[in-house]
Amino acid sequence: MFGFLSHLTNLQQRVIAGLSGMAIVINAIYWNEWSYFLLFFIICFLANLEFYDLLIADRKKPNKLFGTIIGMCIYTLVFLIEKELISSRFYLTLFPLCAFIFIYELYYSRKKPFNNVAYTILGVLYVSIPFSVMHIATFVNGAYSWQICLGCLLLLWGSDTGAYFAGKNFGRTKLFPRVSPGKTWEGSIGGGITSICGAVGISYFFTELSLWQWVCLAVIIVVAGSYGDLVESSFKRSLKIKDSGSAIPGHGGFLDRFDGWLLSAPFIATFLEIFRNISID
Repeated sequence: MFGFLSHLTNLQQRVIAGLSGMAIVINAIYWNEWSYFLLFFIICFLANLEFYDLLIADRKKPNKLFGTIIGMCIYTLVFLIEKELISSRFYLTLFPLCAFIFIYELYYSRKKPFNNVAYTILGVLYVSIPFSVMHIATFVNGAYSWQICLGCLLLLWGSDTGAYFAGKNFGRTKLFPRVSPGKTWEGSIGGGITSICGAVGISYFFTELSLWQWVCLAVIIVVAGSYGDLVESSFKRSLKIKDSGSAIPGHGGFLDRFDGWLLSAPFIATFLEIFRNISID
């Protein structure tokens, strides 16, 4: 995708690919709900394929095709419900959709069918569900709120950027050496400061939420995003690989770029569902 960047340093690749990706994401989210839907549909789809490819490379046998189809059906279904194009009663169809994963495995005479089902469902839970639940945060009574989605992404990017540069320049104390030896407490603190400062700035421009709500979201994103990074690092460490893919120069694969988002999204959606309409004077 970015082959012309191959002669540049890792940092140069990271900056150029990051800025290009940010421009695409920001424009898609801001344009309308359908460009937002299509953007994350593509990202979710590619992240699903990437996840199952990692398992297959480790000689696991998830049902890549069916798991991806189910995941994308869930993503689309939640979008249609939250946009109020179909009734919320269709949430009940999520259970039969997932049940098909078990039924499908019956038609294959493969060893360890239980393991195969578990790995297939893991892809749905780890990749598709987080992207799907962000629709719950992004839509309010059927109305699309680009500020919520973009604001949360900006906080996540701010946290990642702050952690990267703080860790690179001041990192001394290991955060979780067993899982990710390169991550430090100094980097995490730098990411937290950057994200919280960003929340204060965002609250002046994105007024659908109040200052305290943006600051709470920043804290959620820093903590959950850090754990998301560590979870993916533990997966990669168990597979003895550095990156989940090579689609994004300087960043790795889509799972590498959105690992923090995968764990943050459910917490973001839950927080907003409970506290969106609560004001603190």
